[in-house]
Amino acid sequence: MERVVHELAALERGSASEGERRAAEWLAEEFRGLGCDVRIEEEPAHGGYWWPLGILNAAAALVALAGRRFLSVLVGAGAAAAVYDDVSGGRLWFRRAVLPHRTTWNVVAETGDRDAERTIVFIGHHDAAHTGLVFHPALPRVGMRIAPEAHARATQSIPIMYGVFLGPVITALAALFRRPLLRRIGIGISLGATASMADIGLRPVVPGANDNLSSVGVLVALADALRERPPQGVRVILLSTGAEESFMEGMQGFGRRHFPQLSRATTEFVCLECVGSPELCVVEGEGMLRMRLYPKEAREALARAGERAGAELTRGLKTIAASDALIPLRAGYRTCLIGGIDETKFPANYHWPSDTPDNLSWESMEAAAAVSEAYVRMA
Repeated sequence: MERVVHELAALERGSASEGERRAAEWLAEEFRGLGCDVRIEEEPAHGGYWWPLGILNAAAALVALAGRRFLSVLVGAGAAAAVYDDVSGGRLWFRRAVLPHRTTWNVVAETGDRDAERTIVFIGHHDAAHTGLVFHPALPRVGMRIAPEAHARATQSIPIMYGVFLGPVITALAALFRRPLLRRIGIGISLGATASMADIGLRPVVPGANDNLSSVGVLVALADALRERPPQGVRVILLSTGAEESFMEGMQGFGRRHFPQLSRATTEFVCLECVGSPELCVVEGEGMLRMRLYPKEAREALARAGERAGAELTRGLKTIAASDALIPLRAGYRTCLIGGIDETKFPANYHWPSDTPDNLSWESMEAAAAVSEAYVRMA
């Protein structure tokens, strides 16, 4: 796992970039060396979320500033609908219709009993995120200092993506009901969201060791373990997606390509996210605007795998981020997520330049690999 993380962290792997392609090719060779059947699948991707969300907020603000009432209602409502779709694992219709696209690369490796009816898909991603001021590691600690008891009780963080959704909503409502104060508030929120998205788009790509090379390392370790002791009666797909950091575009492509052939009755998905953080969790649900719970039977199965592996998995936490798990969850598959956090209840070094191999918890990664293997071997 250390070798995988160090090799790939040396590449700049922005979504749908040349570095992402090189990472996919390197990883495919690793899986082949471990006896997997491997293919790299190319999918279309815009490669970012900042320009779609920034453009939509800017459009809502500019039309509201122009004072065109009917147009403000129309553009504000349309922008809000497009933002909701974009952040919720939807069809991404705005970016597909308006914005240019490049190529992202998914690595699909198969092992285990290839003819088995039961299929488990383990998911990580090899692209890396842009940083931005909104990801400054000091921000989550503010709440810890101001209200430590509330922080200790909290099961999720404040859903900050409402900051890119409410601006267009408010400008539309202000124009509809002729509310000048509400209009100014909506314009201010939309302009703030536009500035935040531009800041992210203009900043560099982080090394992405925890998010999410830690999980890629676990996928490789799992391939090694299953080669040494092949499981019976279960087909295992090890999927490392590209363009996850542009709102799961690689996973969207995998779904379009493979969901028609993957039975919902016999296929399950296990997503791994930021498992190089100090504390591992069975994540109960996820959603940037609407919280979606993972199926109870999937969460309980992951918890049992943790017990079988002797790993301590925290329960009761939800994430206001979005992961590749959201796509199969929305498609009706049994889906669960094993994630990692630090004392802030965020992933360690999340989207920050300090997300380097030196700051990983290798013990957590070893535990995540053991839990993943136990999940496969449970009858």
